[in-house]
Amino acid sequence: MTGAIEHLWIQERAAAPMTGVTQARAIANAGFKGCCHARPGKKRQVLLIDVETLDSFQIAPGRAKENVTTRGIAIQDLPEGARVRIGGAVIEITGPCEPCGFMDSIRPGLREATMGKRGVLARIIEAGDVHIGDVVEVLPATIGP
Repeated sequence: MTGAIEHLWIQERAAAPMTGVTQARAIANAGFKGCCHARPGKKRQVLLIDVETLDSFQIAPGRAKENVTTRGIAIQDLPEGARVRIGGAVIEITGPCEPCGFMDSIRPGLREATMGKRGVLARIIEAGDVHIGDVVEVLPATIGP
């Protein structure tokens, strides 16, 4: 299963709007360099959502506070533990992003409407550079002994 990176976003400080960037540096076990969510040990080091989902809710890319907007891959369908290559980095899905009250500030009722559809949270497993247009590829499952 593959797709592509459509947009990249950094939030420099809490409550600030997202800033669109053409590339980002993924730091292992932290997040994107310069993003206020980049902290070791956090479940939400990066948030990913696909543009098809955003379009279905008429939400502009970046407005849902995602770091990575993808195209051509149903990112929220990936299970917890799935590993995904995004450009030069590898991430691990840590679970769905539960909609918060912020979604209702975009449009009343959006929090409830986006339950189970607000994308996925992930942590950075392998550092690397990520660019708009890079491939998003689900890596084969690791088979235990």
